[in-house]
Amino acid sequence: MWTILVRIILRNRPFILIAIALITIFMGWKATSVKMSYDMARMLPTSDSGYQAYENFKKQYGEDGNVLVIGVINPKMFELKELNYWFDLAEDIKKIDGIQEVASITRAVSVIKNDSLKKFEFVPVLKNRLSTQAEADSLKEKILALKFYEGLLYNPKTNAYLLAVTLDKKRLNDKSRLVLVDKINSMALAYKAKTGHELHLSGLPFIRSSMMVKIKNELILFIFLSIGVAAFILFLFFRSLKVVASSLVVVSISILWAVGLIALFGFKITILTGVIPSLTVIIAIENCIYILNKYHWEYRLHGNQIKALSKVVQRIGFASLMVNTATAIGFATFILVSNQMLREFGIITAISIMLEYVLCITVLPIIFSYLAPPSEKHVAHLDNKIFSALLDWIIKVIQTKRKMVYIIAGGLLLVGIVGLLQMRTSGKVVDDLRKTDPIFTDLKFFEKHFGGVMPFEIAIDTQKKKGVMRLSTIQKIDELQDSVLSFGIFSKPLSVAELVKFARQAYFNGNPDYYSLPNSQEKNFVLSYFPTKTEGKVAVLHSFIDSTQQKTRVSFQMADVGTKEMNRILARLRPAVDSIFNPEQYKVTITGNSVVYVRGTEFLIDHLFQSVLIAIISISLLLALLFSSFRMIVVSMLPNIIPLIITAAIMGFTGVPIKPSTIIVFSIALGISVDNAIQYLSRYRHELKKTGNDIGKSALNALREAGFSMIYTSIVLVLGFSVFMVSGFGGTQALGMLVSTTLFIAMFFNMVVLPSLLLSLDKMVVTKAFESEPLIEIYDGDENNSVSNSDDTPNNS
Repeated sequence: MWTILVRIILRNRPFILIAIALITIFMGWKATSVKMSYDMARMLPTSDSGYQAYENFKKQYGEDGNVLVIGVINPKMFELKELNYWFDLAEDIKKIDGIQEVASITRAVSVIKNDSLKKFEFVPVLKNRLSTQAEADSLKEKILALKFYEGLLYNPKTNAYLLAVTLDKKRLNDKSRLVLVDKINSMALAYKAKTGHELHLSGLPFIRSSMMVKIKNELILFIFLSIGVAAFILFLFFRSLKVVASSLVVVSISILWAVGLIALFGFKITILTGVIPSLTVIIAIENCIYILNKYHWEYRLHGNQIKALSKVVQRIGFASLMVNTATAIGFATFILVSNQMLREFGIITAISIMLEYVLCITVLPIIFSYLAPPSEKHVAHLDNKIFSALLDWIIKVIQTKRKMVYIIAGGLLLVGIVGLLQMRTSGKVVDDLRKTDPIFTDLKFFEKHFGGVMPFEIAIDTQKKKGVMRLSTIQKIDELQDSVLSFGIFSKPLSVAELVKFARQAYFNGNPDYYSLPNSQEKNFVLSYFPTKTEGKVAVLHSFIDSTQQKTRVSFQMADVGTKEMNRILARLRPAVDSIFNPEQYKVTITGNSVVYVRGTEFLIDHLFQSVLIAIISISLLLALLFSSFRMIVVSMLPNIIPLIITAAIMGFTGVPIKPSTIIVFSIALGISVDNAIQYLSRYRHELKKTGNDIGKSALNALREAGFSMIYTSIVLVLGFSVFMVSGFGGTQALGMLVSTTLFIAMFFNMVVLPSLLLSLDKMVVTKAFESEPLIEIYDGDENNSVSNSDDTPNNS
């Protein structure tokens, strides 16, 4: 089959190049239409009860993650100039199209009792800029007396002040959100320039927008870094600009096809799909090196260029297909995870890898058929003294010190198991950011001074019309708030209970001592002053209560605590809720963005662990096609699974947590690391046939021929993935660090442990593995068959 394929490739070079050029033009055109994703990543399936509860909550009350907050420390806030600056900032932001509301001490509303109309009126504490310090002092007195805003808009203990900006929900999930956030950020910088005060920005809209900008910037950065690293390594190894240029042609086409696929499938650029072009570069260069090494090896044997090119396709065409299939399987396992972002990542990456294989096996031989044969200088890398000495040393170790090899491998495995047991999970929203990142430090500012910015909601259904406004229900809500606040990581809540306290204070002429719930004698007077329905909505209360006054919400903001702490809180809070609200009479749902995010993280981690197992099984089945023996599959997989355990140990010892962005490392690394095992064992099987099943000679000969490619590709992969370590995202950094580490360890196991196992097991296992013919033969071309005859040789003239 591969002999026929190479004939087709070399006889139809112009047609193939034109076809690839047309496809590339089309993919490039599609790539120009690819868009960034501005949606909040959905990690839970739609069938999940937690997801359904959250969606029902949003239908009832609207988005809970549409508030951007601005904070400042200013001990002189109530000086005339400072107050006017704060007033101007709030008013300027409110004028931006797409801003629904702005809350601050200068836009606060006071509740005034109107005895003649027997109702409460809501009056702004400030309508215009202040003119005198006396007016500023008066405003200070008013604000500090309004206990409703304490802990929400200001913290009197730390002199921290907060400005809350509510974005139009229509702007949350499209590009215009970035424009809004950028305008707000510009105004914040202008405020800093005028006052000298450092402003802190946070909230989900700001965090999501800032992270999207980082993704967009890093997408371009990683492409250029990975291409630069690849070009440098290729030139370092092969000392040929033709080799570098030819390989980069394949790489460039692969990138265009990968990005074009994203657009073709209707997907968008996310934090995961954003690294696909760089992954494509790394894997494409790996294939190029295998083909180039084999081409140079064959050409040096007989000096016939076309015969060398034909042997490349014949002898490693199927082995490379299996290698790329194994790599694609590692990524394709993400398709089975019930998460849209991971599925898209798995689909595009798996297809891109297989397309890139097709490009390498066709375009490279065609390009080199047009170029002059390699010179002595260009094949000199096959005699690289450093790598030759390294291979000689490895072979010597395998022959004379296998027991030491097994002791070291066993010790690493033991350490790996110990470290594996120390791994911990995490599910923080800003987990992937460095501790020095302004997004992270600003988030900590709000956690310190206002409890946090992550939405935490409690929805209460009294199951009775007007049940919310009963004093007994309001008292229960207040008791529930105290239970939640006892954890010490929550902000002051917004609820009907707090509004009723505000109303009682207003009823008693604004006396702050009366900021508490009314007693049974006062309730009828206080509650009767609340506004009635106005234009179909219950004024003021409609954000907290439905139109029938049967359902209500209690809104908190909380710290970004992660999965373990959140589960501890929920485990303690649920019994407290049930003790306050009888489950037979009330339906209380704990939800909110923070709860759903943590639950989604746990869901992903569980399913990603399953994807690792699926990858192991799938790759084992692939190996079964090549080696018709269960024992050989175990021998092949063992040197590639142990590095995963060691990498997990590194995570455990260094404190790198298990999270979606780190758990994907294992499937990716397994799919790539097994490539060396397939290349080596494919050559080993071929050598067995040539040597008459001489296991010792075959194992060492296979290592001598495949060793250079194994070293070269491992270096490329390690350095290629290392470029991700410059990322501003901890998850992407971890991807680079952990995959690089795994592949480096896997190189040792595949080059030292795997051949050692073959020699040690000897005829007891290995010959039995080769007694029956495999389902697929790797080298199906005849040793003496080539396309070097005159009628098959391309005309280079």
